[in-house]
Amino acid sequence: MGRLCWPCILSYLLLDRSREANAFNTFWLRIGDEGPLGYRSTPVVRVFREASSLSSGRAERAISNGLRLLLATTALAMAAPAPASALEIFGLKLFEGKREAEADVIGTPHFYSMDFIVENGDSEIERALKAASSLWNDRDKPASGSGGLIAKARGDYGRILDALYAEARYGGTISITIGGREVANLPLIDDLPSPSQITVRVQPGPLFRFSEARIVNAAPPAADPDDFVAAPADEGFREGEIAGSQTIIKAGRLSVEAWRQQGYAKAEIAESRVTAAHASDTIAATIELAPSRRAVYGPVGVQGTERMNNAFVAWMTGLEPGEEYDPDDLRKARERLIELGVFRAARIVEADEIEADGSLPLNIVVQERLARRFGVGGSFSTVDGLGLEAYWLHRNLFGRAESLRVEGKVAGIGKSIDPQDFTYRLGATFTRPGVYTPQTNFVASLYGDREVLETYTRTGVTAETGFTHRFTDELSGRIFVNGGFAKFEDDFGTREFVTAGFLGGITYDSRDNAADATEGIYAELRVEPYYEFNYSNAATRIVAEARTYQSLDADNRLILAGRAKIGTLLQPPIAESPPDKLFFAGGGGSVRGFAYRNIGVEAPGGVSGGRSLIELSGEIRARVTQSIGVVGFIDAGYVGAEAFPDFSEDLKIGVGAGLRYQTGLGPIRLDAAVPLDRGPDDPSVAFYVGIGQAF
Repeated sequence: MGRLCWPCILSYLLLDRSREANAFNTFWLRIGDEGPLGYRSTPVVRVFREASSLSSGRAERAISNGLRLLLATTALAMAAPAPASALEIFGLKLFEGKREAEADVIGTPHFYSMDFIVENGDSEIERALKAASSLWNDRDKPASGSGGLIAKARGDYGRILDALYAEARYGGTISITIGGREVANLPLIDDLPSPSQITVRVQPGPLFRFSEARIVNAAPPAADPDDFVAAPADEGFREGEIAGSQTIIKAGRLSVEAWRQQGYAKAEIAESRVTAAHASDTIAATIELAPSRRAVYGPVGVQGTERMNNAFVAWMTGLEPGEEYDPDDLRKARERLIELGVFRAARIVEADEIEADGSLPLNIVVQERLARRFGVGGSFSTVDGLGLEAYWLHRNLFGRAESLRVEGKVAGIGKSIDPQDFTYRLGATFTRPGVYTPQTNFVASLYGDREVLETYTRTGVTAETGFTHRFTDELSGRIFVNGGFAKFEDDFGTREFVTAGFLGGITYDSRDNAADATEGIYAELRVEPYYEFNYSNAATRIVAEARTYQSLDADNRLILAGRAKIGTLLQPPIAESPPDKLFFAGGGGSVRGFAYRNIGVEAPGGVSGGRSLIELSGEIRARVTQSIGVVGFIDAGYVGAEAFPDFSEDLKIGVGAGLRYQTGLGPIRLDAAVPLDRGPDDPSVAFYVGIGQAF
């Protein structure tokens, strides 16, 4: 017989003591006739008694008491700590310890097979119940001995019951047997054959609806639109609607949040009265609120800092003493602290009580990261070759989250073995957060690089300094002063350019995930006026880009994504413009299938950059499994000689398909693309590998 795990024994002992709790025996569920562990020979779990059969007062709390005990039982059944996971990519586990494979099983592995039968239920209920069942989800893994299997099976009573509640099925029955014997009758020390046969049989029962759905002492309508919270009735908490347990829980949460959004920090549910009437298959639910007093921010304390300045941390939250309490402020404050990159964890702890003067003291509890870190990365395509990059970062130079990032890059490896043909980049960026406002950063950078492309070779140095500012969660802007020197070798010969100017930009980003968006919009406008001294030309470069994402199903398994980009360079002719200010297209982030920056204006010696740009991309992304996805795409690009497109050049189109493998860092991307009208320097087919979606 396999060894028993201590969490299983603890679960057994604590459940055995619940014989003394009438609430468990009467109000949550009935398992047989003799209580939680003294079962009859053929027990089933039956949810609740008729409301009329319960004593006065206790019937009203039937469901809420049941939910509390259900959560406690589920927590005990799942008490064994989960092992740390290795990083797995394409089936290969990285950084895996020697005992990783054994960590899930304590004692002798006990295998089992199972049937999961839902009687008189539709496919949606069956999916929900199976998703809740630990036995079903872990059916391909062994349990931790006989005792572990029995404990897992007993935990499934509560998990499946919870799923029935969520589906508004309050009169269901659950039976779980191992080898034909009800799990409720089996002691944890029973020696079961391995493999064991498990049968889960569920009768969901009738669908319950609200006969009454009432909020007592609800918050008044919000005067400020930013304080608006959806009404519980709009979320299904009203008479005649399906009475799922999550609807009741959500109604309480929304009702409390409506008060908190208006400054009542200690609003809470004073009482929940939920009564099930099995004769009519209805639920009567009343949620009574206690808003307490309106609060303002009190003093802000800081704990857990090592190198960081406490006053600076408090100031970066933007929480000013005396201002009205708003939970959105607390969320934004925590996000700002995390975005500093200094803290491993940060949380804002509210005082238990509002002070007599109406103030609510706050305490910022943080845990700092190591000050220094480094990283390496790479990319590869059959067209552009191999690229390698590395960086070193100090994220807290002087105690106010000032960061210094030094990075280097080499690319083009494989296209040539001559180091003179490689692309190099080396430089540093300094960032000082919290300048003037908590949402404003000062940034300064200096970079030197040598870029070897088919169309030109550039050797130069660039300096830039300025500010970034976040206006809202979605809207941010930047303004920089920049200057640089560059030497170019291209079809026009060897030329030198010295430039100075400004860069202004504004960005709107409502995507749900920057690396793998399923909804939202990304839009950016960049305006760059500058003066070039060698040719005495004033110019303005303007680029606008927009991306949009739309899910076609509720599970986000089918996504449509689109991208459009336009650009123009005003005033100077091509021959007097720095080639890196001109527009090119082609490559993995532009028009796939064509060589990198190989779409431009036809010139006597090949291709040069243009003064106008149009790029269009469309993708359909389908999730095949939880970790595997496929993509079909079409890209198009145009580069013109004039500042405004006259379409004298051909529109270049590339089509292709790709695979996506989901990781914690975003999807790993593998794309194959074919140019429909390829030039002499373009491949017949190109492959691209990277992390994150193409756009």
